[in-house]
This record gives sequence, C-alpha cells and structure tokens, in this order.
Amino acid sequence: MTTTHSRAVGCLLGLACGDALGRPVEFQSSTGIADQHGRVDQMYGDGTHGQPAGTVTDDTELALALARSLADTGGFDAADVADRYVAWYESGPFDVGLATADALRELRDGADPADAGRIVWERRPEGQNAGNGSLMRCAPLALATPDDERRAAAAAADSRITHADPRCVEGCVAYLTVLDRLLSGADPESAVDAGLSTAADRDAPRAVRTALANATDGQAASLETSGYVVHTLETALYDAATATTAEEAIVTTVSRGGDTDTLGAVAGAAAGARFGADAIPDRWLDVLDVESELRELAETLIDER
Repeated sequence: MTTTHSRAVGCLLGLACGDALGRPVEFQSSTGIADQHGRVDQMYGDGTHGQPAGTVTDDTELALALARSLADTGGFDAADVADRYVAWYESGPFDVGLATADALRELRDGADPADAGRIVWERRPEGQNAGNGSLMRCAPLALATPDDERRAAAAAADSRITHADPRCVEGCVAYLTVLDRLLSGADPESAVDAGLSTAADRDAPRAVRTALANATDGQAASLETSGYVVHTLETALYDAATATTAEEAIVTTVSRGGDTDTLGAVAGAAAGARFGADAIPDRWLDVLDVESELRELAETLIDER
C-alpha cells in the first residue's frame, strides 16, 4: 500500500526527474526527439543548455527554494519566499523564464511580493503574460498545506510574486487541489474533478476550467506543449491521470516535445503523488544530485502538514 509519505516524496522526486529528463530536449519537436532518442526514458547529458545528465533547471530550483522556505518558517511567508527567489536569481542560474526574471528584478529593486508579478503582467502583451513559471514550482505547497482555503491563498500569493495573470494564479490553485487529493490517495479522475470544482467555485478563467475538464476527458492528439500555463496544466495532468505508471506519465509528456522540462516537472509531481516514491525509476534517481534534499524536505513538509 502506498503511504502518504511515499506519495509526498514521490511528488517532489517526480517533479525533479521530469524536469531533468526534459531539460536536454527542451524546445525540440516530438518528431525531432523521436528521430534522436525514440522516447526519452533515460537521463541524457548535453542537449539544450549543455548540462550533465540529471541536471535540474529553474523548475526544480525554484520549487526547492519554496520548499526550504516552507520548512524553515513553518508556513508560507511571501516575503521570505520572494527573498529566496531573488537570491537564486542573483546566483546566475543557466535557465530562467523571461517573466520570472522581470519580476525578480522588480523585487530586487524594491517591489512588494504582492505587486512584482502584476507590474510585469501589466506591461507584457497577451501571449507573453500567462506562462507556466509559477505552476512549475508550486508543488511543495500541496505537501505543506492540507487546508483548502489556506492552500489556495498561499498558491495565489506565490504565483503573484512572478505571474499575476488570473490563468496562472487559478491554474496553480486548481493544480494544487489535484495534488492534495492525489496525496490523500484519491484516484486521478476524482482528483482532477476536485481541481475543476475548486476552479468553478473561484470563478477561474474559462480556459483553466476547460483545461481541467480535458485532463481526463480530452483527446491526446489535441494536447499542446507550449509554455502557456493552460497548455501545461492540461497536457501534464492528462498524462499523469491516464498513465499506468509514473515512468509512463513522465516519459510520455517529455517525449511530446516543446517546453519539455516544465511539462515533465508538472506531470512528474502529479504522477509521483499518484504512484509514490517507489515508482520513480532508480536509474533516474542515481544521477539526480538533489534527491537527498528533496526526500528530506518532503518528509519534513508532510510531517508538519
């Protein structure tokens, strides 16, 4: 029987493995990936960003910053989280999203965490203002906050640090509801239905509600792989909900091409929460430098839940 602790650890490990698996093929098409690798079921080195096998990107690094803050402060503290995001940005990461970078510079220059994402959102045109940069990192909040209302408030506040578009904010809230239910052992259809109910109750944008509805009822051929938060939510949850193993979910998502590291991270967190830590392949974990810390943080957060 898969325990809540195993699902919590699986959630964070799945996020990191999906991220690291997708990193070397980011921006490639599904056809290009198939021609080069077949299906991406191993941790490859080099490729996009030219990093060693098992290297994680901003998806996992920002999730780690959030998880460390939650563990150290005993709850969500927007100012502490924002400070950690800025410190990470100033460390010179090899990969950072454009909207995230803009918002972190606003924070560095004195903007309030509640305002930085809004400032960036208001000046970016449609098509460049609803990326998946907050969705990719928010999974630790599902481990730390079992109460729906508190979790929704934290999810919204965290997203607004960098991504204030309602599609980003409400996408995070709904996604974390899905993760919460998976952590509790719910079947994927029930978990996604709970996310859709949360989105409806909060009058989330129609695009977010449609993505959730399609996550279990949609057709695989219609799934998109761009960095648009709605595409990421729908595709990642579809693969996590319809797969028969965590490995299948992550490999399927990454092999679709496009924004592979973030698609892999979002699908991986959900698949890990669904199937548990033992379902994450050892051959992936063996080259994942952050495995130990992710396990420790997951245990800490779920114990303090």
